[in-house]
Amino acid sequence: MSNNRCAWANGDALYEKYHDEEWGVPIHDDRLLFEFLCLEGAQAGLSWITILRKRENYRALFANFEADKLVQFSDKNLEEILQNPGIIRNRLKVFSVRQNAQAFLEVQKEFGSFDKFIWSFVNNTVIAKQHLDLSTIPAQTKESEAMSKALKKRGFNFVGATICYAFMQAAGLVNDHTETCFRNSQV
Repeated sequence: MSNNRCAWANGDALYEKYHDEEWGVPIHDDRLLFEFLCLEGAQAGLSWITILRKRENYRALFANFEADKLVQFSDKNLEEILQNPGIIRNRLKVFSVRQNAQAFLEVQKEFGSFDKFIWSFVNNTVIAKQHLDLSTIPAQTKESEAMSKALKKRGFNFVGATICYAFMQAAGLVNDHTETCFRNSQV
């Protein structure tokens, strides 16, 4: 296997594993989509590697992103989580996970699944792009703007257009692996 990968993923074993095995692979599992959306929100203003290194702590502290469990978290539970150095200790981000879980469950009720709702922004088809290098990859698109507006309207937090685009990349709604990356043709 060629080890030519997207430039952002080189040099750190955890980043390389994430890039090679997860990033850009289409996800249709509601729980995993919710996890990715929450982690992208936690990443706002930070580097993704920071969140990636803390992902297992997030999973442990946030009930593996099981929305039906998260909506039961009390303010006291969330305050305790805020004390844990294994996550980003931002009050708004921590409390947004519970709020997003409530909104997520409403979307599931309305659409039958979060997957059905979220993939509708790309007409249920991966948007395959061709980028020679990172400089041509956008920070947001009309699809991520539409997703952001719809999520905010339904009560989600930390879902701006840039966060939504990063989520779309990570969850495989868009293939932004560069042309020279060995994963480009695999996802």
